[in-house]
Amino acid sequence: MPRAELTTVAPGTPLPMNGMWRTIRSYILWQHERGTLHYDIMVTLILIFIFFSPRVINFNDKPIYRNPHPTEVVVTSDMEGRLVYQVSASALTAGDDGAMRDQLLHIIEPISGAVSIVSYETVSDSHGKVQSYRVLAKRE
Repeated sequence: MPRAELTTVAPGTPLPMNGMWRTIRSYILWQHERGTLHYDIMVTLILIFIFFSPRVINFNDKPIYRNPHPTEVVVTSDMEGRLVYQVSASALTAGDDGAMRDQLLHIIEPISGAVSIVSYETVSDSHGKVQSYRVLAKRE
């Protein structure tokens, strides 16, 4: 009857793949000191990933296009800290000063809460057609 022999490797002798796995493990666990060759290799691989992955990987991180409010209100602040609103003329109907202030207040208050209108002025195009109203308001 044939005999099968079992050979074992001595515990101290490294396998050929054992050294490579040890290096990969040390890269994953970040076990190298600064200034060593392996540390520089890890940093280089990270930098390559950071700078070249956006060209290769589609992250779907496109900016969201500004979707203006239906009344097209743009809010900025002036040097004194007051709020300046630019309201599209299409959001208002023509009327006297009191009616215009009420309409402007009706549009502005849902955006910024309780405010009082200090003044407003029309913004016209080169032909004199009213494009918008610039409203100076302050919080109450």
